[in-house]
Amino acid sequence: MMVVTIELGTRLGLNVHRDQWPTAPLLDSYESSGFSWVQVHTPPRPMLADRERCRSHARALRAALAPHGLRLLLHGPDDLSVGTLEHDRAFDGLMDYAAEAGAELVVYHGLAFPVGDSAPAGLRAAAEEQSLQRFSARAEALGLTIAIENLAPVYPTPAPPRICHDPLAVRDLVRRLASPAMGMLLDVGHAHLSANLRGESAERAVRAVLDDVVLFHVHDNLGARRHDLGAPGVDPLKLDLHLPPGAGCLPWDRLGPLLADHHAPLMLEVERSHGVAPAALATGAAALLRRAVAPGVPVAA
Repeated sequence: MMVVTIELGTRLGLNVHRDQWPTAPLLDSYESSGFSWVQVHTPPRPMLADRERCRSHARALRAALAPHGLRLLLHGPDDLSVGTLEHDRAFDGLMDYAAEAGAELVVYHGLAFPVGDSAPAGLRAAAEEQSLQRFSARAEALGLTIAIENLAPVYPTPAPPRICHDPLAVRDLVRRLASPAMGMLLDVGHAHLSANLRGESAERAVRAVLDDVVLFHVHDNLGARRHDLGAPGVDPLKLDLHLPPGAGCLPWDRLGPLLADHHAPLMLEVERSHGVAPAALATGAAALLRRAVAPGVPVAA
C-alpha cells in the first residue's frame, strides 16, 4: 500500500497572541507539538521609535527564545504604513528590533489604502513604495526578509475595499520592489474571504502569486457569510474569524496541494478564543494538508 510522506514539520509555525508574552511553558508547548516557527507581535508603533526601550524588549525576547529551537517571525504593528517621517522612523526601529531579537522574517501590512482614483491614496501608495525601496537595502544587509501581507475586511462594511485586499496587487508591489529582502506573505484565509466577497475563486489568485510567496498565514473562515451562514460558538457577524484550518469553508482540497508543494513557512494564525491546543492545531493542519495532496491514501507522520 502506498504511503505519502510530506515534510511539513520544519515549515509549521504558530502565532503568539498579540497581548501575550512568549513564556517558557508556552514555547515548550509549541516545540513539543512539532512547530518549528513562532510568530511574535512587536510593541506598538510609537514604541518602535524608542530605540533603547525596543532593543531592551528585543533582547528579552531573544533570551526567552534561546532555550528553544523555534525560529522567529516578527509581526509588525497593524497600523504601520511607511511613507511618512513618523512611520519611517518606526520601521527603522522595527528592523533594529528584528536584528536584536534574531528574527528571520518580518510581517508588514502594505497598500492599506482605499481602492479608487483618490489622489491622496495614490500619493500615499507611491510614498510607501519609495520608502520600502529604501528600506530594502538595509533589510538585505541585516539578513531580514520583509513579508508584505494581503489583508481582508474584518466585518461587512459599505466602505470601499483596500488595495491590500487583492493578493495580485500585493504581489505586483513585491515585484516592483525587486529585492531579495522583500517578498509576499500570502494569507490564505484573507485570500479566500476577499475572493468570496467578489464571487471569485481563491485558487486562481493563490496560483498567480505563489512564485513571490516567502510566508503563508494559515487559518479558516466562513467566507462572505451570505444567507447568515453561522457556526456554533462563532461570532455571528465577523468575517475574518481566524478559525482552525478545516473549521470553515476554505477549499482545502484545492488550496492544500499548493501550500504543501511550496517551501515557505506555514504560520497558523488561529484566534486563541477558539480554545484549540497547540498539539491539536499542529496535528490537524498537517493532516489536512496531507489529505489534500493524496485524498484517501495513508500518510506518514
